[in-house]
Amino acid sequence: MELPWHITIIITYLIAVNLFAVIITILDKYRAVHHGWRVKEATLLLVSAFGGAVGMYITMHIIRHKTRKLKFMIGIPAIFLAEVFVILLISILLGK
Repeated sequence: MELPWHITIIITYLIAVNLFAVIITILDKYRAVHHGWRVKEATLLLVSAFGGAVGMYITMHIIRHKTRKLKFMIGIPAIFLAEVFVILLISILLGK
């Protein structure tokens, strides 16, 4: 069964943004360890808000990065839950 084109685009986008979230989280951890230029926290949170929350949250735990910051430990799951809520609300409103 082939997925509708708009679902394929959404899935592709989510894969790409989560991959990007993983990469910048690892990059920020690497630069933190090696005292290099860091990725801004606002950028990390923004990437999460644009759909990369799952990839970032999993990566944070795997590499133990930002796990002591409440902004991330509460913020990233909150962003994810808000995104799920919006998707469910849109689905209900569209009757799908």
